[in-house]
Amino acid sequence: MITMPSLQTALLDLLHEIQGTEVKLIIGGGYGIYLKNNHVRRMGMETLLQEWPEPRSTNDLDLFLRPELLINSAKLSPLAYAIDRLGYKAVQGAEKYQFVKPGPGGTEAGSVKIDILTGPQRFFNGTKVKTDARRARPKPSVGIHAHPVEEALTLDSGILPVLLEGKLSSGALWSCEIFLPHPYTFSMMKLFAFRDRFEDPDKEYGRYHALDLYMILATTTEQEWGTALEMRNQQNGEPIIEEAGQLVSEYFSSLDRLGMIRMRESPYYRPKLQLDEFMSAFQELFPARIKAAPDGN
Repeated sequence: MITMPSLQTALLDLLHEIQGTEVKLIIGGGYGIYLKNNHVRRMGMETLLQEWPEPRSTNDLDLFLRPELLINSAKLSPLAYAIDRLGYKAVQGAEKYQFVKPGPGGTEAGSVKIDILTGPQRFFNGTKVKTDARRARPKPSVGIHAHPVEEALTLDSGILPVLLEGKLSSGALWSCEIFLPHPYTFSMMKLFAFRDRFEDPDKEYGRYHALDLYMILATTTEQEWGTALEMRNQQNGEPIIEEAGQLVSEYFSSLDRLGMIRMRESPYYRPKLQLDEFMSAFQELFPARIKAAPDGN
């Protein structure tokens, strides 16, 4: 699997191509978690938990687009051109929102995959963007679609600017600003990713996603935690937030729940991790709704 420094180079190359444009990328996925880990370590920030797992490897770049970029699609043209110029090819069946760049010699080893994502379909109501469960299609088309993520209700809220610096593939040093989702948003997305994968052997039964959830909360700063609780209160009553509370209760509320079992099965798990504190914080962030008893009971 590709190393994190190589993935950083791929991202820097892409960002270098679109510098000076209005395309500001929010980096999600495993690499976004890795970048947050590095950021809080570098800045010496106090975080919610002190014990962290080792960062996991990945070859994916999950790039989230703010909805306004799809609504005003002309702003996306530089991204489409950059992806093409850098040698990425569309993934069959997911054209225009998934791309892959083969490794050295055209091999799968060392390849980099880009996923283009955005917020929920409802963000595009009343616009020219056509959406379904798989795609948000801008009009006019510029060669870029995005996969809607229904759990990313708060995609634009509390994003964290982070300096990314390193070497381009040319060997030149370069730095630029990227953005990371707020831990509340990140937790929502990873929770539903776990739900979709915990029975899938091809996805390691969701083990990586379970441990990602721990890492997201572990690297949450005091200020971010306060904002997360505010976001929780603001989203109260949203059906998908209520579903999140039920998922946390079902899979992450005690050590014998499947989510916590999957977490401990991960090769990146460490026995010193603060599992009780994690479960308590996760349930506070996404409390399960208590269903009222039927009348007469």
